[in-house]
Amino acid sequence: MDNFINKIICGNSKDILVKIPNNSIDLTITSPPYDNIRDYNGYDFNDDIFIEIVKQLFRITKKGGIIVWIVGDSVLKGSETGTSFKQALKFMEQGFNLHDTMIFEKNTSSFPARKDSKRYTQIWEYMFVFCKDKIKTGNLICDKPNKYAGCINWGKNTHRKKDGTLIQTKNINPVPNFSPRNNIWKYNVGKDFNSSNKESHNHPAIFPEKLAEDHILSWSNEGDIVLDIFCGSGTTCKMSKKNNRRYIGIDISEEYCKLARSIISLY
Repeated sequence: MDNFINKIICGNSKDILVKIPNNSIDLTITSPPYDNIRDYNGYDFNDDIFIEIVKQLFRITKKGGIIVWIVGDSVLKGSETGTSFKQALKFMEQGFNLHDTMIFEKNTSSFPARKDSKRYTQIWEYMFVFCKDKIKTGNLICDKPNKYAGCINWGKNTHRKKDGTLIQTKNINPVPNFSPRNNIWKYNVGKDFNSSNKESHNHPAIFPEKLAEDHILSWSNEGDIVLDIFCGSGTTCKMSKKNNRRYIGIDISEEYCKLARSIISLY
């Protein structure tokens, strides 16, 4: 296992994953090259490869571990492909629980709808959160302000005893200043927001560093192993390192592996 820790490995994820020991990964965060929306140096990701990867992910994920699978759908011959749903169901068929269906909302779109369009602008992707067995780690981010922070209750609460007598109950705990956020996460995208390393934009489809970081903080603890099987410019690995997690990155492109190593070496 030491041969993989804190490394960016060049190769096909399908072939690399079989070398990783059983029940060794705490968290996987990744976004596959779905529907050939982008050209990732010409590399393909077909259904057979996808199924094999899901099987390997189930094998190597620790009991209680999490997979965050960020995926969307393209439009083909007038219809959305449904790739996101199909892949989610395949994860469940292989034994994963669908712990949460989250949304990655973007502040803008690469393909905004025109006035004469017949389809609204798509500005979000799914973030499927799969769990192997019962979830082990859930450090929910509490940054949603509460309107009634500090309030205890309005009036006095009562309840009836078994004989029908009304008695006054104790005051409830004060409403906290912040509560766990909702499961729709919005991030600014684009070159001005996406990365503190502008070299990252040599990759065609990076996701925001904060998105990776928020999932890392939510589903893992310091010292845990975080995997990205399509690591691209290394966003997940970089944010894992910054937050005292160990990382493993895999990408089939030597160009992107060199880019990821260069970026991560700065931290």
